[in-house]
Amino acid sequence: MANGNNVVLVGNVTRDPELRFTPSGQATATFGLAVNRRWQNRATQEWEEATSFFDVVCWREMAENVSETLTKGTRVIVSGRLEQRSWETPEGDKRSRVEIIADELGPSLRWATAQISKNERRGPGEGNSYASGAPRATAGAAPTYNEDEEPF
Repeated sequence: MANGNNVVLVGNVTRDPELRFTPSGQATATFGLAVNRRWQNRATQEWEEATSFFDVVCWREMAENVSETLTKGTRVIVSGRLEQRSWETPEGDKRSRVEIIADELGPSLRWATAQISKNERRGPGEGNSYASGAPRATAGAAPTYNEDEEPF
């Protein structure tokens, strides 16, 4: 992570993670993160607060772990990088969004406890852990990423 595009955020999950799979079977999960900032106004001595909202994107095993572990309201620490994604709507409008591509993610233990269970390590080409069971993707949801796209 030497490119200078690093970010570490602590915040609360705003929506349950949504797990999807690319056409090639790559797992991806997205969720919202709210980060609060609180400060004392020197003029009024009143406490003020501002909230920033971010979309977090996880790939591969992390995506599967996140979808099984996180729920709305969970306080987490996210380490990753910023990435801008652009697209055009069916009406021809250009849209753009800055997302956080997670490299590491974990629970915040400031006001909570967590129980960690280590997953069995998989080798290359073993696929995702849901290959033999029912798909975990959101029903009827089309993948949002192109099969030719690199996740990082």
